[in-house]
Amino acid sequence: MRTLIHLSDLHFGRIDPAIPEPLLQFIRAAKPDLVAISGDLTQRARTAEFMAARKFVDAIPFPKIVVPGNHDVPLHNLFSRFFRRLDRYQRIISADLEPFYIDSEIAVAGINTARALTWKNGRINRQQLQQLLSRFATVPPTHARIVVTHHPFDLPPGAKGDRVVGRSKLAMRMLAQCRVDMLLAGHFHLGAISQTATRYNIDNYSPLIVASGTSTSTRWRGQPNSLNLIRINESSISISQYRWGSERSLFDLFSTETFVRAENGWVRA
Repeated sequence: MRTLIHLSDLHFGRIDPAIPEPLLQFIRAAKPDLVAISGDLTQRARTAEFMAARKFVDAIPFPKIVVPGNHDVPLHNLFSRFFRRLDRYQRIISADLEPFYIDSEIAVAGINTARALTWKNGRINRQQLQQLLSRFATVPPTHARIVVTHHPFDLPPGAKGDRVVGRSKLAMRMLAQCRVDMLLAGHFHLGAISQTATRYNIDNYSPLIVASGTSTSTRWRGQPNSLNLIRINESSISISQYRWGSERSLFDLFSTETFVRAENGWVRA
């Protein structure tokens, strides 16, 4: 069995200062095999914000896979936005915009969906999808396969607008070839679980779409700060959402859903 913790939308520069240390305590107590952070580490891509985010990430004593979000691209400085889009992220957080993690049970690929032109709305390009195919081609079929992006492939309930990640239909066909089991994302600050069959019609393929709310910031959108704790074995996946309780200054269990493997993907137990 593997245990993952899924964080998102940290937004250093606009965080609740009461949260980071209890969050780190939660992570240390859970002892995950991997921590996935699905973008927006900063509020305005400023150096000081990246340094604060780096300090937080470094305090997590477990393997990590981190991808940038649109807030990690400068917004108001147009030169930096278009010509030095993720320079600060790569210099301070990670030079690798397409990280990959594999052990004896899981394979996790990060994809950078942050773009300068469509600042708020992300995209995936064909080169990234080809790289994904190549990476998963060598992964044993018994491994759980997971993709981490900032922008989601489906909208969590309560999300405003209808923008999912650009080229999502093409990407979903490629993900079906890779037999990806689960898609982790953030962006809307709303935690939720859905399946691709609700938006896409691909025969014999329906992976899980898992969204995390904002884990540390004050930019709430109808939900408290949250994180996902995911446990994976060969035949089942359980996803627990934990929400911040300011009264007790800790993350409390809010919900748990369990899914079992079926011919076309994963179904609720």
